[in-house]
Amino acid sequence: MTADERKSLIARYKAGPAEVTDALRGITPSELDWRPGGDEWSAREIVHHLADGDLIAAARLRRLLTEDAPRIEAFDEGIYARRFAYAARPIEPALQAIEAARATTAQILEQLGEADWRRVGTHSEMGPYSVERWLEINAVHAHDHAAQIRQNRDGWTARRP
Repeated sequence: MTADERKSLIARYKAGPAEVTDALRGITPSELDWRPGGDEWSAREIVHHLADGDLIAAARLRRLLTEDAPRIEAFDEGIYARRFAYAARPIEPALQAIEAARATTAQILEQLGEADWRRVGTHSEMGPYSVERWLEINAVHAHDHAAQIRQNRDGWTARRP
């Protein structure tokens, strides 16, 4: 990955909170809790998942940068959603957590040297897990979930008479 590619991904990572906020603009309480069906998450649950995911990702990056070949464990999103009552909690603190985790982590990303970018751990499901791979995954995570929120909102609108 080139320095310019990293810079672009860091910018995308930093833009994630604004993308989620934009996807939520004007959402009603009923719309926030509507589920498209089956095991799919509501917009509220998506926001809480993203907050937990960003906090975990921030810790993973810090481990990659400070430990020699750390083992990065996967986490069960469904257990988090149930155990931490995603469906019942207000989203404002979660949105603040997303913003804070990304702001502090972006500061770290922007000051990394070439040797830092080459650091690698082992992810329990993905295998080799580099700092660059971390950035590729996390640069799009909020954008992917903002798109999911928009799809939920489109589904909410379409289901109404």
